[in-house]
Order: sequence, then structure tokens, then C-alpha cells
Amino acid sequence: MSTAEARPAPRGGRADKHAMILDGALRVFARCGYPRASVDVIAKEAGVSTRTIYNHFRDKTELYTAVVSASTEAVSAHHIALIDRHLRKVTDLRTDLTDLAVDWSSDRPEHEAHFALFRQSRSVPEIPEQTLEEWYRNGPVRVRAALARRLEDLAARGLLRVDDPELAALQFSVLVSLPDPSGHSRPRGREEAARFAAEGVRTFLHGHAPAEG
Repeated sequence: MSTAEARPAPRGGRADKHAMILDGALRVFARCGYPRASVDVIAKEAGVSTRTIYNHFRDKTELYTAVVSASTEAVSAHHIALIDRHLRKVTDLRTDLTDLAVDWSSDRPEHEAHFALFRQSRSVPEIPEQTLEEWYRNGPVRVRAALARRLEDLAARGLLRVDDPELAALQFSVLVSLPDPSGHSRPRGREEAARFAAEGVRTFLHGHAPAEG
């Protein structure tokens, strides 16, 4: 097994330790960055011994890969749930899309560490490329695929004009996501998100409104 393949989480009480390690490691990697995060600091943050960490993960790289996987799964599941909640039964397209956009781009404290982690990760040569590829595939690509399916359904109902659902999903996500100064999209407060979302949805609908008649 390569260092990029995390061992499966143990069962029972050891599974609780596994989760504690992942939670603590996420906070440390997000705060310190991969190069400066040590296993000793992670162990202290997680409330476990370094020996316990090495019982679960071969090394820091394997632990980082597991953290990326778990964090990406949690954030992706949240965004897909938002898409389903707002677009499953559309009653007012502009309002429902705007509400989705606001929830999508608003701050969520439980996800702050995740976004901090990836603001740092792209410039760190020690991080395996396949780890970043997994994040992209299971994060942004997976979420946009879920959005594309909903947009395709709306087009089938005559509410939108969508020739390429995946491209339309990408356009929507770009239009409603606020970039920070580093160039990465990140959540914002609801008031700021609401202003940006309204304009983003207006532009999106301008390009995807169904033909009259």
C-alpha cells in the first residue's frame, strides 16, 4: 500500500480515536500548513499519543491524505444537500437559485478549516499530486455534477435553456462564488453573499432563460 492510501478506519472504540485524529489533524494542517505541522502537535491537538497516531497512519503524508478525503466528503455532502433542498421542487426559479447561491457561498464555521487547508495546499510541493486530484474529483467535480443534474431537470421542465448542463453548472458556481485576494473562492457573510448571489443569478438567468414562446 502506498503512503497516499490511508488505512481503513478501525471499528469500535478505535474508530473514535481515528475520528479524533482526523479532526485534530485538520485543525493543525489548516492552521500551520503541511510543512510545519508535526505529528507531535497533531497528537496534542487530537488528545492522543503520537504512538496512537502511528497505529492508525503510517506517516504524516498518509494522515494528510486521509484528512483531505474526510474533509472533502463532508463539505461535498453539505453542498449537494443544499442543491437538492433548493432545486428539488422549484416554485420560483430566480428566488430558489438565489437562495441556493446565498447558502452555497455563506460562511459556515464548521468548514473554515477545510477552506483554509486548500488555500495553502496548492503551493506545497510535498503534497502528493494525487491527493489534490482526489480533492478536485471528489469535491468541486462531484458537486458540479450534482448541480448539472438539477439544471438539466429544470431545462426539461422548460424553466431553463441548457445545452451543456456541466458547463452551465460551472458557470453558476463561478458567478455566485466570491474569490478572496489569493484567487480562491471562499465563503462570506450572508449579507455580502446575498448581494453577490443576486447579481450572479441575474447574469446566469440572462444567459440561460428559455426562448420566449
